[in-house]
Amino acid sequence: MFIRLNTYMCVALVISLAVASTALCQTKKDRPIKILVYHDMEGLSGEDDWRMFSFRHKEQYRKGQELLVADVNAVIDGLFAGGASVVQVVDAHGSGNPDPDILLDRLDPRSSMVVRDKPFRQYVDLVEPGAYDAVAVVGMHAKTGSGGFASHTFTLGMDIFMNDMSITETELIGYSWGRVDVPVIFASGDDKLAKDLQTMPWIEFVTVKKATSGSTADLRPLEEVHAEMRQAAARAVRNIGKANAMKLATPIKVSLRVVPPAGLDRLKSVPGINYSENMVTFLADDFGKAYDGVIALIGVATAGYISVTNETIRKLPNGEVLADQIGDSLSVRWLDYESGRWKPEPPPAPPAGRKYYGAR
Repeated sequence: MFIRLNTYMCVALVISLAVASTALCQTKKDRPIKILVYHDMEGLSGEDDWRMFSFRHKEQYRKGQELLVADVNAVIDGLFAGGASVVQVVDAHGSGNPDPDILLDRLDPRSSMVVRDKPFRQYVDLVEPGAYDAVAVVGMHAKTGSGGFASHTFTLGMDIFMNDMSITETELIGYSWGRVDVPVIFASGDDKLAKDLQTMPWIEFVTVKKATSGSTADLRPLEEVHAEMRQAAARAVRNIGKANAMKLATPIKVSLRVVPPAGLDRLKSVPGINYSENMVTFLADDFGKAYDGVIALIGVATAGYISVTNETIRKLPNGEVLADQIGDSLSVRWLDYESGRWKPEPPPAPPAGRKYYGAR
């Protein structure tokens, strides 16, 4: 249908469109920009000792905490400088510390930690439409087999594949948040992670160190790295519209390949299991089921860690005696259960008032 517009109608239409366009731009400009920051610890600047991210080594770990809060604060400063209105932080490391890995009293007061009253899966349970506009990751590491400093995916010796792509934890985060169209816009870590993340060319990446082995690295000056972090994080927010949300075609082909000390060989004779050379593969309808399946397999694979425990025990002066005592304790536990003398205790109730900040 063709409608002839007179001059007055045309002028009115142009003015109306201009007003609507201005209002839309103003709405986008004024709308708060909410950023979620995930932090790990293996990819921190100034860190070249694996004990710095392990809670068991208190002295070195404290140094790692100092480096962590400095890196995260530099990124937070940049995010706000770039236009972020809300910045929240979630722990994605899980050092074994019952408290957050980051020093809360030193965290930039303009930001806040994600806190829950119950344990939650930091990579999955926070994902919901409208919660955040973008995600930034700090202190991340390269994937298993990459030659990066403390390289792994999720935990020691794991290599996760989705649709035949070996992925880093940064990409795992990207695919999880991609379900609600939220992109990852910033990342920091070593040079090997930078190479791994060529799948995400839109992100602002800061290389904080050069990995020279799984346990050594050449470091950059901290002030230089933190200045670069501020600049890159600010650019990331300003260019948020150019970032892509990551998507996975469904059903998802999921594989877990493991390397020592992990192991999946105990599954190779189980009927129905698609096993080949320490890799198990399955199909999942969506990302949530893929993630849960991988975590279940990781639980099986980490049973291989016991071989290191056994080696350590047997090297002790009384190692053979301890090994025999452990074997006897196992037999007694079995017999006591069969005889009704022992029952598994229910999981302890969480301490009253306990707060959870992500990975534990």
